[in-house]
Amino acid sequence: MPGVRAEPGLRRFAPRWCGNDDAGMHETNDAYRLLDNLNTAVLRFDGALELIGINSAAEALLSLSKRQAVGLGVDALVSESPLFATAVRRALADRCVFTERDMHVRVGDGRNVVVDCTVVPIVDGEEIGEVLVELTDVDRMHRIVREESALTHSAVANALIRGMAHEIKNPLGGIRGAAQLLERELETPGLKEYTRIIVEEVDRLRSLIDRMLAPRTSAEPDGLNIHEVLEHVRGLVEAECDGARAIAVDYDPSLPEIRGVRDHLVQVFLNVVRNAAEAARPGGRVVIRTRAQRLVTIGARLHKLALRVDVVDDGPGVPVELGQSIFYPMVSGRADGTGLGLAIAQSLVHRHGGMIEFESRPGETAFTVYIPLENEH
Repeated sequence: MPGVRAEPGLRRFAPRWCGNDDAGMHETNDAYRLLDNLNTAVLRFDGALELIGINSAAEALLSLSKRQAVGLGVDALVSESPLFATAVRRALADRCVFTERDMHVRVGDGRNVVVDCTVVPIVDGEEIGEVLVELTDVDRMHRIVREESALTHSAVANALIRGMAHEIKNPLGGIRGAAQLLERELETPGLKEYTRIIVEEVDRLRSLIDRMLAPRTSAEPDGLNIHEVLEHVRGLVEAECDGARAIAVDYDPSLPEIRGVRDHLVQVFLNVVRNAAEAARPGGRVVIRTRAQRLVTIGARLHKLALRVDVVDDGPGVPVELGQSIFYPMVSGRADGTGLGLAIAQSLVHRHGGMIEFESRPGETAFTVYIPLENEH
C-alpha cells in the first residue's frame, strides 16, 4: 500500500502502568501528564479498539473533547475516514508497528486534515493491552513553512513598497500645487473641472501611499474586546453596502480581552470583511465567527491558546492562480482592486504576533486570523 510502513515487533506493556499500587498510580499519572503535554496527537485504544484516552493535542486536531471521544469505537471516532480504522486494525492483526503517510482524516468540525498515522500495539503478556495511535499534523508542518515564507516575502515586499511610496509621494505635492495654481488662472468652469479631478486623484494617491506606510507606524498595544472591534467593522461595511449584503455574526462570548492596537485591528478586519462583502454572491451573506483555538502554530512557535476569527463568504472563491500570491502587494482578483488590502492586513496581523490564512472553494471562502492570547488567560 503506498505511503505505508510496517515495522516488526511489539512494544511491551509496562506492568506498573496498570496502576494497582500507589507507586504504579503515580507513574501512570506522570506518563499520562507527559502525553497530555506532547505536541503530537496521541490516542489510546484498548484491545477491543475502544478509545480509553486522548491527549490535548488530539482533542485540538480532531475537534473533539475528551468527554465526547472516550468510549467511542475506532470506526465511530472518525466515521467519515475509514482508512484510519483500517490502519489501526491492520497493526493489531499483524502485531507490528504500522505507519501510513499523508492520511486524509475528516475531523469533528468538518475540516479535512492530512496526518502521518503511526499505530503501536502494546503487549501485556501475550495479549494486546493497548493500542497507541500517534497522529502528526502534516498540515501544521506545511503551515510552518508557508508562514515562514510569508514572513520573508512580507518583509521584502514592505521594504520595496516603502521605497516606492517615498519616491512617488515626493512629486505628488508639486503636482497638486501646480493644479491649484492653474485653477486660479482659469476662467472657464469646464477647464476648472479638469484641475479639480487632478487634485482629487492626487489626494487619492497620497491616501493610498499613506496606507502603504501605515503598517510601519508604531502604537502601544492595549487591552481590547475583539467583538467591539468586529461590531465597529461590521457597521462600517454594512453602511458601505447599503443593505445589499447581510453580515451575520457567530461570537464566542467567553473570549477574554486581547492585547492589540485597536486602529490596526480595525484596519485588518475592515480589509478582510470588505473583501468578503464584495466577493459574496448577489443576495448572499458574510459570516464573522470568533472562537478560542488551542495549540496553534504561528511561524515555528506553538501557542497553547489563540483567538481565531473566521470571515466566511459564499462567493465564487479565490482564483486558483492567485492562491500562492493573494497576500502579495499589488495582487488582486478584481479589475478595480489595488491589491493592498490583504497585504496590509497580513503585515498588521504579523505585528500582533499572529497570522492570517485562507481556504477557498466555490461557494465558501474563509479567511482566518489567529492572534495569540496572553498566558494569564
